[in-house]
Amino acid sequence: MMRRREMLRTTAAAALGGAAFSVNRIARAGRGRQRVLYFTRNVGYYHSVVQRDGDALSHSERTLVDLGKRIGVEVVCSKDGRLFDGDLEQYDAFAFFTNNDLTVSNERNEPPMSIAGKQRMLDAIAAGKGFIGFHSSCACWRTPGETFANSAAVDPFIAMIGGEFVAHGPQQQATMRVASPKFPGVTTLGESFRLYDEWYALKNFARDLHVILVQETAGMAGECYRRPPFPSTWARRHGNGRVFFTSMAHRENVWVEPPFTQIALGGLSWVLGNVECDVSPNMDSVTPDASRLKHSPTPQR
Repeated sequence: MMRRREMLRTTAAAALGGAAFSVNRIARAGRGRQRVLYFTRNVGYYHSVVQRDGDALSHSERTLVDLGKRIGVEVVCSKDGRLFDGDLEQYDAFAFFTNNDLTVSNERNEPPMSIAGKQRMLDAIAAGKGFIGFHSSCACWRTPGETFANSAAVDPFIAMIGGEFVAHGPQQQATMRVASPKFPGVTTLGESFRLYDEWYALKNFARDLHVILVQETAGMAGECYRRPPFPSTWARRHGNGRVFFTSMAHRENVWVEPPFTQIALGGLSWVLGNVECDVSPNMDSVTPDASRLKHSPTPQR
């Protein structure tokens, strides 16, 4: 197991070495070491990649800490929602792998966010901090009512992140089409790539999304994918802040293998303001029918 893990890390490092952005450019000189708060509290279903064994960090926490070190960024990991009532100025960005209502209790008795703490974080992002969301973070504060329907009234967190979870089918290999080939970390991926993971169907997209990767739905197993292609990884501006989201990263192996490692580093570097890229809205041109949903008789978590 250890040899495989070291091999995967070596492969990921090699992939990053070939990327169009360099580590030296990412760590912007003169700004001091940047800090990212990685929040991994789950409510209800608890994803394996964020489960801790005692006091040891989870798989994704260890991985994001390691990725941060490669670009001179300190990643602070926590499941304590009370932090959002404290000093947020010490963080340059927030990273989330979360789900459901984070202001309520969970079975592990991890302290929840307060309603005020949630608003403080949203205000901090709008004022200029970064946010990077992984996988189920789009399933926080979900919209009440019909599952397979878009709504104009979404929670402020969903409005910030730019899209909302609908359902997922079985884990499978699927095609990601590259819609923004100049985005950092994506430049070496070609026109598309295939990856085995748990893929989310999404809705309630913000109209100003800059779509980076498109979920190609043709041939996928699962009723929730019986719809046109839709955004799966994107960037957007939220006030003065930068937001990046990817629906990938359910599986442990995805976290330590390219292309995810270079995509995550590119997104992290962009939300921190260490690399620049044109993130003009492009959803209408690259996924014009993204908001056309199909109903399923068996919606999943």
